[in-house]
Amino acid sequence: MSVHDIVVVGGGAIGCSVARSLAGKSTLDVAVVEKEHHLAAHQSGRNSGVLHPGFNYEPGSLKAEYATEGTRRMKAYAADEGVPIEEFGVVVVAKSDREERRLEVLQDQADQNGVETELIRGADAIAEHEHHADGQAALVAPEAASIDSQQYVYSLARDAMDRGVDFYTGTRVEAVWRRGDGFQLATSSGELRAQYVVNSAGLHADRVASEFGVGEDLQIVPFRGEYYEIVPEKREVCRSMIYPTPDPDLPFLGVHYTRRADDKVIVGPNAVLAFGREAYENTDFDLDDLAETLGYSGFRRLMADPKMLRVGWEELNKSYRKEMFVEAAQRLVPGVEARDFRKSYSGIRAQLVSSDGDLIKDPLFEHADSSTHVLNAVSPGLTCSLPFGDALSDAVLENFDATE
Repeated sequence: MSVHDIVVVGGGAIGCSVARSLAGKSTLDVAVVEKEHHLAAHQSGRNSGVLHPGFNYEPGSLKAEYATEGTRRMKAYAADEGVPIEEFGVVVVAKSDREERRLEVLQDQADQNGVETELIRGADAIAEHEHHADGQAALVAPEAASIDSQQYVYSLARDAMDRGVDFYTGTRVEAVWRRGDGFQLATSSGELRAQYVVNSAGLHADRVASEFGVGEDLQIVPFRGEYYEIVPEKREVCRSMIYPTPDPDLPFLGVHYTRRADDKVIVGPNAVLAFGREAYENTDFDLDDLAETLGYSGFRRLMADPKMLRVGWEELNKSYRKEMFVEAAQRLVPGVEARDFRKSYSGIRAQLVSSDGDLIKDPLFEHADSSTHVLNAVSPGLTCSLPFGDALSDAVLENFDATE
């Protein structure tokens, strides 16, 4: 049986960041447990890789604070560590007067958050930035960037290991028991002992938290986001990133274009209810996961909102009908055709929902006796991972000392 001071459950961006930070701030024996054989196998490695500079987040919110600081720090980190990154910027397009007014609000938020933006108007002005985009106005945010998220997570893990952190991959936590002044964790690879547990289990964080009696009025509802890739000979349709004007009432942005650090242009994601927490294909089902979602009062209250129900139906259509997905993409770039798109990867978003049917939007962690639980690290979790990891490690160390 291996014994550690702190065990971090989950080897994604947040888990590796907090482990790295803990090891840098203390002499405690820290370990990371990851159920997959590879790191960043789920949310941290199945995303667009975009660093969001913070113009779309309410001033004073944790998202705004972490996104602005996180973008700056991740650019410096990538440069120091050789992680592939490109600072392409983003063009947020408005198609109507209502959306243009929304861009004015976003620019005001950006100013308050210290994010550089420029509001441009007219098709000619937009074409100077994105030749093929269509709209009447756009907000240009040059600080947005694209990073190789998997290489980034592995770089964090190497840093953590250099600081003495042990990694157990291919190791699933199956049960947790209180033992004296700590915990005994039954895993698929044997038993571990820890004085303190940090739960950063992503898609399964609420389930791990329930082992500690935490977050009982909250549940993760999985939403799948599917991407298409523009064929190489048509990649010129997007020079940077082309986004629609976000709807403040919805947690999902909608289909958009992203030029990645590897120079591929991906389009998506949509946001459709996943029929399992790891149901990455629209033919995948996990009956137990699906029953859990459908039986959750918070999900039923969420879907009782007519707007959410309408959007849910539209997103479902995009998942099963390519022509609907392409139609959504053509709203931003009218010149693309169905033959320019080929299926790419998909990811699952761990959307935390309260029993009242509210979407939890800000980063959220809760302490219990000798444990800390990251219940919500939803988008932009990758962007926020360095400052969020540091804030978590400070909170963990304070709580660890208080429990001794």
